[in-house]
Order: sequence, then structure tokens, then C-alpha cells
Amino acid sequence: MNELETEKYQGHDSAMAWTPPPERVGLVTLIARIFAEASSKCGAFEWIALGYLGFSSMLVALFAENLAHPVRLVSTQALVAAMILLLCRAGGRARKLPNSVDLAFSAKFWHFWRHWYPHLFLIFCFEELGSLVHLVDPGWEDAKLMAFDRWLTGVNPPLWFEHLVHPALTEFMEFSYFTYFVYLLILGGVLYFERDREAYWSAMTYSVIGYVFGYVIAMLFPAESPYFTLAGQWHRALTGGPFTGLVMLIEKYGRVHGAAFPSQHVAGAMAALWGAWRHRRWLFWIFLPFVACMCVSTVYVRNHYMADVLGGLVTGTLGYFLGCRLMKLDRARERAADRATTRGGH
Repeated sequence: MNELETEKYQGHDSAMAWTPPPERVGLVTLIARIFAEASSKCGAFEWIALGYLGFSSMLVALFAENLAHPVRLVSTQALVAAMILLLCRAGGRARKLPNSVDLAFSAKFWHFWRHWYPHLFLIFCFEELGSLVHLVDPGWEDAKLMAFDRWLTGVNPPLWFEHLVHPALTEFMEFSYFTYFVYLLILGGVLYFERDREAYWSAMTYSVIGYVFGYVIAMLFPAESPYFTLAGQWHRALTGGPFTGLVMLIEKYGRVHGAAFPSQHVAGAMAALWGAWRHRRWLFWIFLPFVACMCVSTVYVRNHYMADVLGGLVTGTLGYFLGCRLMKLDRARERAADRATTRGGH
């Protein structure tokens, strides 16, 4: 064998050595096919959610030295993203199942979770902020928020409210604060059970955009809230009735130290309020007085500054208006895909 033939043989042998085994190629192809199928079932909500997870993972990688467990955070986010994609795929396939008793139950199961997982996703992202709040800035920015409040009102509102503290008023304020947890559930429930799927996913999309604005701002501008910053300056405890106890129990296990600005309570309530205005006007008028009281209660119960409330009003409203535009684009994309499928069928 001459030198040229030897080189050809060695090159061929080297190429064969680097060729992945058939089973590996098959696995990669299967994963790619599943990912493509799942992606085709994603809507506007999913692309915002996945985009946020990708963006926050990128920030974690860039500022890993500021975190205790960056690999764990990125791994968890990747797992959540995979679960979203698989859930979309399962929800899409469930609609194609034949109508038998067992399969009908399976279809209903996946259909339900396909539509209601957004609530769990938003809770996950908020709780995760406890680990991300000092991702970029190691300090707290509460002094700037208090200075803004004083410029706006002439007082420190959380401390000013203390002279009004009374068990009956506290109970009313804690009830108002608690109503935040039900706005999106009620709006979503009405739209879901009335089978208005387009309006349902529009409301979810308004909310996730408003929340994502808040999550990103909280990572870049950490604030710990009056509850922590002014901890030594309160002279009267907040005591009330059952709602006071319920809210305190929720905050005992779910409170995040940080992520106060902008108020996610206000942002979420505003997104739901705008959603009710657009899709169920009668529900808007029911929500409105409760949302107004809730905005005041966030300051009374010492969880937010006035600046947080105004920030939440802005991010929740942005979520609505940007969500409306995004849903129009999503519907146009779906119509184009349907036309392409129809032409392909002919």
C-alpha cells in the first residue's frame, strides 16, 4: 500500500471512528422530533415563559459567581422548560385520542393541566426570585424607593399608616390583600368553563408578560420591602381575624426576601383586571373595588412602598397592551399554519 492509499485508508478509518453509533443517531432524531412536535403546540404564553427561562438562565451563567448554586438553578429551569414542552405535546396529542372511557379520561387530564399549569409556573418563578434577587446587585435599593415615596407623599407611607392600625381595619386590609390570589383564578375559571379558549390564553399571556417585566426588574433592582427594612421601627403589631391569620400563614411559607419592586401583587391584579375589561366586562366592575383596596393594603400591611404599587400598575398594564399585540400575531400565525395545512391536504 503506497503512502497516498495509506492516508486515504487512515482518513476513512478516522471518519468511521467519529461516526456516532446508529442507536445514538436514533435517540437524537427522536428527541429532535419530540421537541419539534412540542414546539408546534406552543402558544404565546409558552414562548414568553420559555424566553424568560432562557434569559434568566443566561443571567445566571453570566453572574454565576454571585450565586451559591448556579448549576442547580440552571438545571431546574431547564427541567421546567422541558416539562412545559412535554405538557404542550401531551395536551396536543390528547385532542386526537379516540373516544373511549379510559382515553377520554386521559384526554381530560392532559387538557386540564395544559390549561392550568400557568398558575404553577408563575408561582415557581416568584419563589425562585429568592435565589436570584442578588444576581446582579449585592445590595438593596430600598433607600431610593423610600426617597421617592417621601417626594411623592411627603411621608413614609408604611410608617404613616401605623397610626390607623386597628384589628378591624387590619382584617379588612388583609382580606383585600388576599384577594390577589383569586383574580386570575376567577377570570381564568370563567373563560375556561365557558370554553372561550382564545380569551383564556389571552388573559394568561397578559399576566405572564406583566410578571416577567417584574421578575427581570427585581433581579436588576433588588428591594426587600418595608417589612424587612423598617423592622425595628414598628410600634404596633398587625392583629386581626381569620384572614390576617391566613395571610400570615401563606407568607410564613411563601414570602420571598426581596423582589418587592415592582409589586407582583399589583402587576398580577392589574393584568387580570385588564383581561376582565377586555373579555368579561361585568367581571371587571366586580374586580375593580377589590383591586383598588388591595393596592392600598399592600402598603398598610407593610409589604410594599408606594413606588412598588405604581411600578406594579405600570408593569401589569404593559403586560396587557403588549399581550394584546402578541396574541394578534399568534392568531395570524395560526391562521397561516391552518391555510398551509389545508393547501397541503389538497
